[in-house]
This record gives sequence, structure tokens and C-alpha cells, in this order.
Amino acid sequence: MRLPHNHSHLRGVIHVPGDKSISHRAIMFGSIAQGKTTIRHFLRGQDCLSTIDCFRKLGVHIEEDGQQITILGKGWEGLEEPKDILYTGNSGTTTRLIMGILAGRPFHSVLMGDESIGRRPMDRVVLPLREMGASISGRENGKFTPISINGGSLRSIHYKMPVASAQVKSALLFAGLQAEGTTVIEEMAPTRDHTEKMIKEFGGECIREGMTISVKGSQSFEGRDIYVPGDISSAAFFLAAGAIIPGSEIILKNVGLNPTRSGIIDVLKEMGADLELSDLSSNGEETGTIVIRYSQLKGIEIGGSLIPRLIDEIPIIALMATQAEGETVIKDAEELKVKETNRIDTVVGELKKLGADIESRKDGMVIRGKTALKGGKVSSFGDHRIGMMLAIAALLSKDPVDLDNPECISVSYPNFFDDLQKLI
Repeated sequence: MRLPHNHSHLRGVIHVPGDKSISHRAIMFGSIAQGKTTIRHFLRGQDCLSTIDCFRKLGVHIEEDGQQITILGKGWEGLEEPKDILYTGNSGTTTRLIMGILAGRPFHSVLMGDESIGRRPMDRVVLPLREMGASISGRENGKFTPISINGGSLRSIHYKMPVASAQVKSALLFAGLQAEGTTVIEEMAPTRDHTEKMIKEFGGECIREGMTISVKGSQSFEGRDIYVPGDISSAAFFLAAGAIIPGSEIILKNVGLNPTRSGIIDVLKEMGADLELSDLSSNGEETGTIVIRYSQLKGIEIGGSLIPRLIDEIPIIALMATQAEGETVIKDAEELKVKETNRIDTVVGELKKLGADIESRKDGMVIRGKTALKGGKVSSFGDHRIGMMLAIAALLSKDPVDLDNPECISVSYPNFFDDLQKLI
């Protein structure tokens, strides 16, 4: 695909699609709740549609009407043994979180995703679920999909997380909600807390004290009306574009500003971006309007507890760093190696093709700016966030940029190129 290139300014208003993480979880909680759940502003990306497909195969009645999803839940006991393999596509969230639900259900199920999912580590969920009494097998002793689960009675555990992963935490919370006793999870760093918020939203109980989260077993839930805020991870691409393309001013409406997800805002401010927040509100999840204008950015160091709050935004942060004065160091980001691609190597490799001064390190990368980007042939490698980052990078190039496999962007942002065109 020949990408739009050589644009001097971007101006306009964007309503980013619904938050992917919240959309997934809304389907899951609606499916295990009693009664009707309606979900508005649901992200109709392929990942979230995979979650809907899996729960339909588990016997849940789910209706789709434009932007609204209606779920007629029958509680935990309403889930049925699937006749087919539960295919999770490219969605790590679907694969890992549903394992926690299935571990406590008294039937057999098999999970399988696409080739990318087949390379992503599942033992980080399998091992603690086995500690809870789940019977799970898979390739290389449960390290990789396909995963086979013979669910049943679970016991609570006290688990200290070896990685900062909201997916692992959420899977264990779903299992803990079905287990005997109280399950306690200790985080090594705060990760996105949408699952904890949704437990409470659907009438359950979840207690957080410092870095420790606990849930009692045998909890039940009631259906709710859910509105999904705009996804800050999707907004990040236009925030970056507005910050680095001269003459730009972009307004992003109804963006989720959950503090466990808003690390990109902190980074932009520290780099010197001209950014304003307004229309702030909180109804379960914090939301607001973001205005971003072009300004000269400066290089910074990004690491530590900030990384889990922006792990999905690191590809676009790396692009911003190519346009910042001085050196930007991204560290403590080993988790990037087990995303849809090895995002450290992929980001470095593709930006180098466009002329960036960037090098990889074992836990991140170093970028030296300010660098003029050039044209060339690049690839998303099937990773939606790499594809969108390269589309923004192309706007800075005077020469054409051709992107291989742009279709993967529909995983999280089906209308990305339409929204980009509105701003040009």
C-alpha cells in the first residue's frame, strides 16, 4: 500500500474507536453475568470480534446491532462445553483471559489462535492456573497454543507476579472469582486495572491494597449497561502525529484516561509537547478531550514503572523520538519481545529503513534525533501497532513509503486510514 506522505500539517477532530481492553472485558463479564448487558461504543476490531465468537461457542446469546452489543447472560453456570475449537485469532487478551474463565468450568475446551498467538508465551498463565488446580496441557507442556483445558474446582492461591502483565493478572482474577477462598495477587508494577474496575461495575468485590489485589471466590454478577471510552492506545498515533508534524492541531474526543494507561500523556509532557486536557469526567473509567499541537520535542529516558502504563505505545513513542532533539532511551521493556511481533527488533528495523538513527538494546532501544525520514518499503509484519506507526512516519517523508500488510491495522482500528484522511 502506498501511504500518504509529505504532509506539512494535520488539522481536525477525531473520535477514536472504543477501547480494545475494555471491549474485551465487557463481553466477558456480560457473558458470566446474570441478565442483560448492553455495550455501546464497542470496538468492532477483529480481536474483539474473536472474543464474541468464543463466547457464542460457549453458549452465550450475543446480539450485534451497529455500535451496540446486547448479551443475555445466564451466569457462570450458563457457559456450555464448546463443540468446536475456540479460535482467538490474533488476540492475546482473548486467549489469556478466557483461560482463567475456562479453568473453573466443569467441561473440556481447546484454545487456538493464529500463527502469531502460537509464538506467544502462555505458560505465564498456565503455571499459576495449575497451582489453583486446573488441568491444562498444550505444546511444550503448556507454553504455547493450542491449549487444552479440563476445567473444574479451583483453590485460591497467593501469587507473586514474575512479570508486569495485566493479561496474566486478569486471567487469575477470573479464576479467583470461581475458586474456593480468597485469591491474592501481588504485582511487581501497576498494570491496567480495567478488570478490577469491571468486577465492581458488575456488582462484585475486589480489594486493592498497595500492590496487592484480592478477590473472594463464588462471586456472581448482574448485567449492566456499559459505555466504552475511546482507546488511548489508538489515540496515541494521532497524538504523536500532532506533536511532530509542523503546523498540526488535532482534537481527540472522548479518550480514556485511566491512570494505569495514560503513560503516553506523561511522556508527551516530559518531551515538551503542546498538549491540553479538557472535558474530564469519571464514570467508572476516566475520560476527556485531548488537544495536541506541534512543538519541538526533546529526548528523554523512559523506563521503570512507567513502562506498563505505555507498553503498547512504545512503537509510536520511538517514532516521536526520531523527531526530538537529543537522545531518547527506552529501557525495562523486555515485554515488547513477546507481543504480536518482537517489537524491539521490528521497530528498530523498520525505522532504520526510513533513515532513523535507532539501535536496539536487550530491554529497549536508543533513538537519536532529530532525523529527516526518507521513503522506502516497510512492513507491519502483521502487527497493527507497527503498521499504524509506519503510516504516521510516512507523513514525514518527502518520498513515497510503501507498507506491506496494512490490513492488520483493522485488529484495533478499522477506520484508521479514514480518520487519517480527515486530517490531511
